[in-house]
Amino acid sequence: MDWKNNPTEFEYKKTENGETQKLTIESVKEFSIYNNSKYIRKNINIDRSSSQINNLSNNKNPTFKEEQLFLKVLVQGKANLYLFEDSNLKRYFYNIDNSDIEQLVYKNYLTPDFKLGKNNQFKQQLWANLKCHDIKLNDIEHLEYNKNSLIHFFNKYNKCNNSDFINYGEKQKRDLFNLTLRPRFDNSSLSIQNSSSNSRDTNFGSKSTFGLGIEIEYILPFNGNKLAILIEPTYQNFKSNKTTEVNNVSGGKLISEVNYSSIELPLSMRYYFFLNDNSKIFINASVIPDFTMNSSIKFSRNDGSVLNTLEIKSRPNYAIGIGYKQNDKFSLEIRCQTSREILRDYLTWSSNYNKTLSIILGYSLF
Repeated sequence: MDWKNNPTEFEYKKTENGETQKLTIESVKEFSIYNNSKYIRKNINIDRSSSQINNLSNNKNPTFKEEQLFLKVLVQGKANLYLFEDSNLKRYFYNIDNSDIEQLVYKNYLTPDFKLGKNNQFKQQLWANLKCHDIKLNDIEHLEYNKNSLIHFFNKYNKCNNSDFINYGEKQKRDLFNLTLRPRFDNSSLSIQNSSSNSRDTNFGSKSTFGLGIEIEYILPFNGNKLAILIEPTYQNFKSNKTTEVNNVSGGKLISEVNYSSIELPLSMRYYFFLNDNSKIFINASVIPDFTMNSSIKFSRNDGSVLNTLEIKSRPNYAIGIGYKQNDKFSLEIRCQTSREILRDYLTWSSNYNKTLSIILGYSLF
């Protein structure tokens, strides 16, 4: 878990069932979240000049003010990189070994002719102070004032100096992605209607089917890692047939057969409720595009001759789900979907494909 903005206070428990306690920046020198992130307290000069176009300064130089802040450690080694984030404000800091921490200066400003100017002093700072045979001027020229670019540069410097270092940015990035196998049991039903001839209306009834999905989850790195976005490619199949007595077909019987296979692609938002360090409950809301594969509904006479065939093409539908996850490894979800239209290309046909209940197991690979 982590914060979007650098904290000034935080709550913690000494034990899982212990009392919640609060600590403020005045009483904590540094703290870390195991295998995730680290913060240190510093009295530091920071420039809070706005980068918003409507609030740009005419002064290209930073305006420093000393503040007591928690700095987030991004890279820890011979050369250290830090981040302070407060809403739209992002400032990076650095030091070498045990030297004083300084802000890497980057500032947008308004030129006398009302154009956007950029103070890229951070490039001069790094070129002057982080010297190594593998660091070329071209590295500095292409450097950008963002987390990925600066982390890459500091990693390169530390490697060049044979320094042991910790890349907290990479640790956090890796922990935010999960890949999970998701076999499932579905209770599905299908009915179709024809507005011009109700003799072809067919209720195929309910079927119990199995499917398999792969869930790719990205946990948003703020709000305590409670919110995630997901994509879940899933194979599903529904087969059934129905024989109906009719008067307007030779042989007196109409045989309807459906073979519907598709790759569903649920796009979901997930919210976690943490029960303790090892278990959590989650809820999902999803929109489900559906991509059919050689799917059709076929109508035949009793002698096997085909009357006509409807090609299945579907529209997206929606789903909600609730589940439980243990040790970030095993999960169980119960999901319900809205009805799906699978005969979208036909004016006189309509359909109701319902997954009234899905029970989904999960095993996270990482």
